[in-house]
Amino acid sequence: MSYSLNWKALSSKLNKQSSKKSLQNGIKKKKSPKTQHKDIAASTKITSAISKSNDVKVIDHEILSPLEAALWSKENEITAGDIPRTPQAIKISNNSKHQRKKGPGKYLSMDCEFVGVGPEGKESALARVSIVNFYGVVILDTFVKPSEKVTDWRTWVSGVSPFNMKDAITFQEAQKKVADLLKDKILVGHSVNHDLEALFLSHPKFKIRDTSKYGRFKEVSKGKAPGLQMLSERFLNVTIQTGAHSSVEDARATMALFRMVKKDFEKSF
Repeated sequence: MSYSLNWKALSSKLNKQSSKKSLQNGIKKKKSPKTQHKDIAASTKITSAISKSNDVKVIDHEILSPLEAALWSKENEITAGDIPRTPQAIKISNNSKHQRKKGPGKYLSMDCEFVGVGPEGKESALARVSIVNFYGVVILDTFVKPSEKVTDWRTWVSGVSPFNMKDAITFQEAQKKVADLLKDKILVGHSVNHDLEALFLSHPKFKIRDTSKYGRFKEVSKGKAPGLQMLSERFLNVTIQTGAHSSVEDARATMALFRMVKKDFEKSF
């Protein structure tokens, strides 16, 4: 993982300007708005991988969503049959096996959310970035302060609101955190180059697994880049992006899709 040449040139130029200047050029326009999902975290800190439910109380167990449960419980490839229809109570301990599953590991899935800036909010600025590991554990989930004035929060689709900006980090901080995490890792994503461009980062092509470019997935959209929502419903039998989107859920769905075809996908690398 490295900073793109465009970012280096821009950063050099910005360093000569007043500290009051924004880094608005550090955010590129989102090429195709993503539909993401719900359960938006109010905190900007790195979150736990476990989503608890107030409706189910099980001592010494955690309540995991269907996607979380499948990603956590399975070691290798996942099938649609491995994904339960309802949240599952799963015991998660501090033994060495479970501790291993909580670390970054070799594969990381990333997804971002964007808000609108500029006239009529037509330009896009990074507002949230989430990264999960091979087992769906959240490694990073943080809101990001756009350096330009937000003219359209797009909350209905981005899940981001002014409230989330209270403890949001700067673009440069988010960029560094992501760059540090992705170094030497295999990056899984859906149209992930859009997210990398927004972060002004580059990643070795041979270390990218983009589910939007996988042949079997493209077949269902007649050769075009398929939407993540459609792939999740078609191959995982999981519905996502039904309301305000969540980059965490989308990152998990992308990782689940990758793990479903991992053996065949890796033959190309």
